[in-house]
Amino acid sequence: MDTVIDVSGLRKTFGSTAALAGIDLAARRGQVLGLLGPNGSGKTTTVRILATLLRPDAGRASVLGHDVLTDPRAVRSRIGLTGQYAAVDEALTGTNNLLLVGRLLDLPRSEARRRASELLDRFELTEAAGRRVRTYSGGMRRRLDLAASLIGRPDVLFLDEPTTGLDPRHRNEVWDSVRELAADGVTVLLTTQYLEEADQLADDLVVLDRGRVIAAGTPASLKSEVGGTRLHVRPLDRADLPLVTALVAELAPSAEQIVGSGGELVVTAADPALLYRVGARLDEAGVVVAELGLRLPSLDDVFLTLTGHRADSDGAGTEQPEAAA
Repeated sequence: MDTVIDVSGLRKTFGSTAALAGIDLAARRGQVLGLLGPNGSGKTTTVRILATLLRPDAGRASVLGHDVLTDPRAVRSRIGLTGQYAAVDEALTGTNNLLLVGRLLDLPRSEARRRASELLDRFELTEAAGRRVRTYSGGMRRRLDLAASLIGRPDVLFLDEPTTGLDPRHRNEVWDSVRELAADGVTVLLTTQYLEEADQLADDLVVLDRGRVIAAGTPASLKSEVGGTRLHVRPLDRADLPLVTALVAELAPSAEQIVGSGGELVVTAADPALLYRVGARLDEAGVVVAELGLRLPSLDDVFLTLTGHRADSDGAGTEQPEAAA
């Protein structure tokens, strides 16, 4: 396997908080590797270390064979980075934003202009190229930010929660761009809190929680580890959740139960008839439900099973503001 990103035993602490507690991960050429986890799980700390913006306390990390500590210049020359928020100059036009980055990368003026034109066309921004970025929509700014990270033709691209704050249409635009990059052989390390995003884009996943790797594999393999269908019950009134949990336990005493932070009970359901029995029992008890149904296991079920809370929960710990995940 052509390993492009190689991380072993990576550790980083901020004061008394262990942002990373010895993680391992690897990515190959042309792969989209997803780092999935809630705020504070260590995703952005990992990206900052790999991008040579933060020094680890222990462990080893290399990009394209270059150690991030001993050969940071070689790493920086081969990577692109898009952070959680679009880092573009609103006072400049789209074209001038890209020209500025190209010149900062020491591209000749003619090459910077040619590259800017190529990327504006690739990200469907040609018609808006002469407009100031302050007039751009959120999706357009995100696409311009991605374009800027590609000016230097990086072999590795770090995308730190690239669709945060975008509506579904603009999120899909960014997803399409990521797929195109991977098809062109760019290795993409994508951090996200969105389970759907990880499922859509990632070839492999590393699931982080409180600075540790709690699972790794393809989306399909992680789902298969959970196995079976799930009964999802969410009472309209969250105060009814203890009663719902007790009633379901009576009907399926051996079934594993997980209570999500969103007030939803998830139960393993080998027998599809459990759905009807639970529905009838809740009706008898006068419990109104906002959701009641059977589902195949999702990445959300994987995360709930592994951690007991959802991937978008904010209760998983904290990192310092300069490296908040």
